Amino acid sequence: MKVIQSIIEFHRLLSLPEPHHPGMSVIRMEDVTFVDSDIWQQFYSMFYCVSLKRDVTAKMKYGQQFYDYDKGVMGFTAPKQVQSLDLSTVESSKGYVLVVTADFLSRHPLNTKIREYGFFSYAVNEALHLSEREEATIVDLLEKIGEESRFIDKHTQEIILSQIDLLLSYANRFYERQFITRRNSSSDLLTRLNTILDVYFDQRAMHQGLPTVQYIAQEIGVSPDYLSDMLRMLTGQNTQQHIQDRMIEKAKEILSTTDLSVSEIAYRLGFEYPQSFSKVFKNKTHVTPLEFRTSFN
Repeated sequence: MKVIQSIIEFHRLLSLPEPHHPGMSVIRMEDVTFVDSDIWQQFYSMFYCVSLKRDVTAKMKYGQQFYDYDKGVMGFTAPKQVQSLDLSTVESSKGYVLVVTADFLSRHPLNTKIREYGFFSYAVNEALHLSEREEATIVDLLEKIGEESRFIDKHTQEIILSQIDLLLSYANRFYERQFITRRNSSSDLLTRLNTILDVYFDQRAMHQGLPTVQYIAQEIGVSPDYLSDMLRMLTGQNTQQHIQDRMIEKAKEILSTTDLSVSEIAYRLGFEYPQSFSKVFKNKTHVTPLEFRTSFN
């Protein structure tokens, strides 16, 4: 596994002159020529990367999935996220890449805030697709950040960080728009999620325990953060909350249609201890499992 330690090294691998600032840089893709190195086969960097790519023919691989970039597509990666690039597919590219180190963000609220954005953990195939107007907004900010990095004075870092903060806030807004405009596909994903949970509680929970967010996301074919963010937009709940609600509905069904004991139901639904099941059930319904069953008699 190859590691790109610094932005200076990253510039060298792209055949670019040294950055104006060692802690951040805005790179124009038109200026890039990849150094033919095996480092691109599998690598990770030690800095955050925000890319806006247009007319890119290259295929990027994230995990086990390849993604073909389209016009106005943004991608986000955090430090130590493994990537690979097939240089044989690179023909031409346009756009920008913003890179910034964690040290550059230190002692600024953005250092904490940036870790709260789920899209830095999205898979490549969950990239942000921009409208022309949205793209113009992002391009304007990236160009301002790049221009400001040329002037190193006591105001530079604060101005750049404020602009990066604004850029990420726009990205967050645009992702929420994407969840809404792609509501049909998101609704299909929600249907698949419920089917997977129903089958799991019917057939697997007794032997494998409660389903994890990671397992469910993998079964659907999306990243855990993307799944939770999508669900929040559709239902107001994250994935863990949705799993619990689906489990409670299954428990209600069993309580009202069978004579199984509370302990048997708990084990059937994947709980190791019946007390844990009863506690979750009461927290969600405000009654105990037995009280719920009695209400049907």
